[in-house]
Amino acid sequence: MAFRFSILASGSSGNAALLEADGFGLLIDAGLGPRQLASRLAAVGASWQRVNAVILTHTHSDHWKDRTLKHLRHLKIPFYCHAGHHGALREFGPAFHHLISDNLVGCYESNKTLRLGSSLRCEPIEVSHDSDPTFAFRIEGHDGLFGPSWAVGYAADLGCWSAELAERLANVDVLALEFNHDETMERTSRRPAELVERVLGDAGHLSNSQAAAFLRAILECSEPRVTRHLIQLHLSRECNRPNLAQAAARPITNGALTIHTAAQDRVGPVLTLDVGTRPRSVRTTTRRAAEPSTVQQCLPGMS
Repeated sequence: MAFRFSILASGSSGNAALLEADGFGLLIDAGLGPRQLASRLAAVGASWQRVNAVILTHTHSDHWKDRTLKHLRHLKIPFYCHAGHHGALREFGPAFHHLISDNLVGCYESNKTLRLGSSLRCEPIEVSHDSDPTFAFRIEGHDGLFGPSWAVGYAADLGCWSAELAERLANVDVLALEFNHDETMERTSRRPAELVERVLGDAGHLSNSQAAAFLRAILECSEPRVTRHLIQLHLSRECNRPNLAQAAARPITNGALTIHTAAQDRVGPVLTLDVGTRPRSVRTTTRRAAEPSTVQQCLPGMS
């Protein structure tokens, strides 16, 4: 079984990623307008017609756009979010209300597995960020009951990490992780002091050194040779550089992982992986799934 994972945009001006497996396309965040997303999808050989669902990490404006939610309604694409997101989504535009009216809003819960399509399982993991609540995702796919499995870890916005979080993201084939800023560049920037304090705080963003330490902890929890790709997410344009982020990660990977650095203004990387060669001893770590719910069943009483 193969899966394909594409970063469409990553940064403070908009975030989106596409995961495709077993004929199901999942868009993680929709922080660009529908036309720009269509262009980015075309650049990776996809289209809106191959998007079967959208899932939201949190409600900061670089992760969703009201006009894109309107486009989801037009295409009848389900939109998954946490109940804690409903208030902000209602407040800043009318599209979310219309999605609810059309029974196109699904709900996920922290630490409870959301089943998508025939083979995707998504575990939302709450993280520390100043948009409450914010989630990382562990997404797994299975080829039949006993067939090969794969996993992707996605953590785009977080201010700190824990040993438990490292364990939850262990043994993924692809790890997409925030490397937001170089701490020296952040502290010596011309940014307002309040912004610098926010970014450096435990509910802000990971520095290169923090992300490298987090990466080390994840790999120490993982079986050898399972994680093959590291994607560095959400680099600050003002306070980071790709070479600095890569230099922080390189000693941790020791050549065992391919390092990719995502960008704001172009797609990439686009990874296609065949998991048939994944070490058979590895077991994925998603907790037991809750009973699957339809989109409509998620709605009553959740806002």
